[in-house]
Amino acid sequence: MANKDDHDETYKEFKSVVNMTASALEKFLASDESQSVGQKKGDSEATGHQEGRRIVEILHKKKGDLTDDDYSHMRKVVGYVHRHLKQGGPKDKDAVEASPWRLSLMNWGHDPMKG
Repeated sequence: MANKDDHDETYKEFKSVVNMTASALEKFLASDESQSVGQKKGDSEATGHQEGRRIVEILHKKKGDLTDDDYSHMRKVVGYVHRHLKQGGPKDKDAVEASPWRLSLMNWGHDPMKG
């Protein structure tokens, strides 16, 4: 069981990297763009798309209702977003909007075009 300080730090980091609201993320996950990116096994849902649905669940919860499993998942999201951002997107800024790089990040609740 993690201590409260670890949970507070995880919560803060998660809130800083997940810059999309639950409703914005839900709307994006329903789009063709969302479903066009990510690693899939056969005809199954892409990993990032599954992650997005889990993130929406977490965003709908009150902080006091989050479980250790939720916090573990939040750490996974923070790690993914940080790694993906370090890889960098298209060098041509005009190409970022529709890029698989951005769309993948958005499946994980982070829109790199938000200031």
